[in-house]
Amino acid sequence: MRKEQRVKKNEEFQDIFKKGTSFANRQFVLYFLKKDEPQPFRIGISVSKKIGNAVCRNRIKRYVRQSFLELREEVKDQYDYLIIARKPAADMNFHEVKSSLTHVLNRGKVFKRGSYGKNVRKKS
Repeated sequence: MRKEQRVKKNEEFQDIFKKGTSFANRQFVLYFLKKDEPQPFRIGISVSKKIGNAVCRNRIKRYVRQSFLELREEVKDQYDYLIIARKPAADMNFHEVKSSLTHVLNRGKVFKRGSYGKNVRKKS
């Protein structure tokens, strides 16, 4: 993700926390806040030290960024998204992270066309 697509400053994080809407599942918490000016979406990722060592935390962040990169055509623009990882995310592979993020994004209704999850194959 390019620099313009990241939420980096603490005051921006706090703004999304205070004014944004949140949805969660067992692995992730999603906060999102609509911006006034038209712009591409931005994401901020927060992974606590309680989740694991630096290698584990960075892996989760890479997986989240790659998931958003693959879902960028489906996710609504003009929003700032904040993803907070929970403890179970430490034991997940990329496909599980993407599936979990898709689930929480679907719950938050932030996909452009209806429900994205209907197009995703479920495990039997």
